[in-house]
Amino acid sequence: MVANDKCSIFVQTKQKDMKTITEKVVDIQGRLKAPKNQRNNFGKYNYRSCEDILEAVKPLLVEHKLSLTISDVVMNDGLQYINATATITDGKESISTSAQAGIDANRKGMDIAQSFGSSSSYARKYALNGLFLIDDTKDADSTNTHGNNSVASKTEELEWLNETDPKFSAIKAAIKDGKATLADVRKKFKVSKKIESLLK
Repeated sequence: MVANDKCSIFVQTKQKDMKTITEKVVDIQGRLKAPKNQRNNFGKYNYRSCEDILEAVKPLLVEHKLSLTISDVVMNDGLQYINATATITDGKESISTSAQAGIDANRKGMDIAQSFGSSSSYARKYALNGLFLIDDTKDADSTNTHGNNSVASKTEELEWLNETDPKFSAIKAAIKDGKATLADVRKKFKVSKKIESLLK
């Protein structure tokens, strides 16, 4: 009878440890609490950084025997930006999410290294937000443009102009006929260097 009890305990323990990586991530998403430990005195709001999220999630990763890595790469498709990817794995399977942040090499008060580092931190933070379902829509940091509200909001709302877009031919004809300029197009679309060359 005692042997059976031990066998039962062993089976229950084994079943408990056989959670899929998806089930483990769902558990982390439900339990993770990442406090807003940072303060922006200029904007008078609190926000969470990438480091705050990492510190909060580490104990849960250890509990579930998962590892987390974050990598980023500089992309350039007419607009230079950082593409960051957060990957969580159990050694066999993995789940990843990515996020992007534009790079402004001429950002006031920053040298080139600081500008790239700032964009990297921002992209990594939002990759983690996506992976762990952290909602920052009410966080002033997610909408902070440091005094450039109108410009930033308009840029974010614009869609990329693609040569397969039905509007492309009409826009190209309008530029050729002198009825529109590339500057006019940029007010309504994001234009890559490739599309710019095709429109000329």
